[in-house]
Amino acid sequence: MNFKHITVAGSGVLGSQIAFQTAFKGFEVTVYDINDEALDRAKSRIHDLMPHYQSDLGASEEELAAALSRLSFNSDLAQAVAQADLVIEAIPEVVQIKTEFYQELSKVAPERTVFATNSSTLLPSQFAEATGRPEKFLALHFANEIWKNNTGEIMKHPGTDTTVFNDVIEFAKAIGMVALPLHKEQPGYILNSLLVPLLEAAQLLLVKEVADPETIDKTWMVATGAPMGPFAILDVVGINTAYNIGLAKAKATGDPEFEKIANLLKSEYLDKGKIGRAAGEGFYKYPNPSFAEPGFLKS
Repeated sequence: MNFKHITVAGSGVLGSQIAFQTAFKGFEVTVYDINDEALDRAKSRIHDLMPHYQSDLGASEEELAAALSRLSFNSDLAQAVAQADLVIEAIPEVVQIKTEFYQELSKVAPERTVFATNSSTLLPSQFAEATGRPEKFLALHFANEIWKNNTGEIMKHPGTDTTVFNDVIEFAKAIGMVALPLHKEQPGYILNSLLVPLLEAAQLLLVKEVADPETIDKTWMVATGAPMGPFAILDVVGINTAYNIGLAKAKATGDPEFEKIANLLKSEYLDKGKIGRAAGEGFYKYPNPSFAEPGFLKS
């Protein structure tokens, strides 16, 4: 593995985490997004991560400053990838957006550059042709709060070169991940194959008016000992991501229940700016959500 310069395309919640974690581990990182406003939000997100690195990892001020010095930001795709050995794509979970991005990326990235998608639910084979370099393309999936929930799921498609697959496994280890190789394509990898059905079940209970988010979360937390329930997890993931997944599933299956989920998330949350923990409000209000209160599980 000889990756030195990494470009992270997409500077949302997880993209910003991937970029900072990679820089923290010593790599030169360029963050790309479609405009300077998006990049300004990314800079704010990255600065907000620093206290977590201090409290959770014991990072020093010097280490954090060094990580920041290895980060640069660019809204010009050609410039952002000019030196890239690896591009990690973390853009919205929409097939058309990703396809168009890879078609453009393939025109401007150096021939040597490896592409990796961080897609949560889509398969790399869906985009392999659009990349123009299917042998240098695969999936590299991270969990939210990457610095402590440090899974790195590496999933190839049938056309991925074995050397590229092994190089990305080594890269995942180099940025502090527990590398988890997947040798066969699986929608949702391992993590989301387990997690997404839980989150969907919770949302279905909500749209069917069986119970409210707090009661659903409380049930899960009391019964399993989990630190968070599904709606608290959705706030971390981002309600916009849940909306995109729900909308895609509604279109793919024709299931009206998933259309109800997408409509609810849009009208009651996204349209009101309640996009999750990153915005200070989603299903819960932050920084002091009710599920974290001492008496939440007892009342």
